[in-house]
Amino acid sequence: MMIGYGGLPEAFTNYSTSKVAVLPVAYDGTSTWVKGADKGPYALLEASANMEVYDIETNSEVYRIGIFTDEIMEGDFSSPDQMVSAVRSRTLKLINDGKLVATIGGEHSVSIGAVQAHARTYDHLTVLQIDAHADMRSSYEGSPYNHACVMARVKELCPVVQVGIRSMDSSEKTNIDPHRVFWAHQLVANNSWMDEAIDLITPNVYITFDLDGFDPSIFPSTGTPEPGGLLWYPTLTFLRKVIESRNLVGFDIVELCPNPLDKSSDFLAAKLLYKILSYKYLNTVI
Repeated sequence: MMIGYGGLPEAFTNYSTSKVAVLPVAYDGTSTWVKGADKGPYALLEASANMEVYDIETNSEVYRIGIFTDEIMEGDFSSPDQMVSAVRSRTLKLINDGKLVATIGGEHSVSIGAVQAHARTYDHLTVLQIDAHADMRSSYEGSPYNHACVMARVKELCPVVQVGIRSMDSSEKTNIDPHRVFWAHQLVANNSWMDEAIDLITPNVYITFDLDGFDPSIFPSTGTPEPGGLLWYPTLTFLRKVIESRNLVGFDIVELCPNPLDKSSDFLAAKLLYKILSYKYLNTVI
């Protein structure tokens, strides 16, 4: 039996009245090191049922806007291309039904279809990427839809801003705009980086959050952990600044690779989703 996000009462999960749709995509077809991101949506949803739904920081209970959890997209996708197309179609339907779509992965390639759907819907869109990896390869292991190519595909659709990057291949240099990247090693000594990043974002923003953007000390359960990442409270401060100053039209949280001995990562991922929603709907809930 599938667990709905937050384990919420049925009155707050009805499709017709919910403002938010959580779209779980259980896909791990192109990851190249630790496998298991396809189990991420299940782990996140299970952990979310153990959250307190009152948010202290915002003094709100955002679940009251209605959070619908869609059926988990899973199965034997014949290719990354097919997965991207399926996610795009499902996301477009949810957007057209008036939902803010929160996609949960799954590996990072699930974000491509979600971003494609939002780029078709919203003008003046920027994608904000929080990630350890640049993901700017034109193609990898024979596919342009590999998890290492996500932002190369996104860049074809709209401007991008990259935050927390600390790992890349030299071949990606030609795809990266250094004026739109906030390298992890530079954030420590730059007190103005948050405002500088926000200045580059257009009125509408889509956030793609690869959980390996966090430091492994607080988020070890990911397929490609990198030292030197972001910490919890600075990340929340940045997200709140972005969401208060721009129109968040959608987002995804990807690359949770659950470890049965580490439930803290599952819970962090679930909590991150709730915090983003709390910031988005701060003025509409109590």
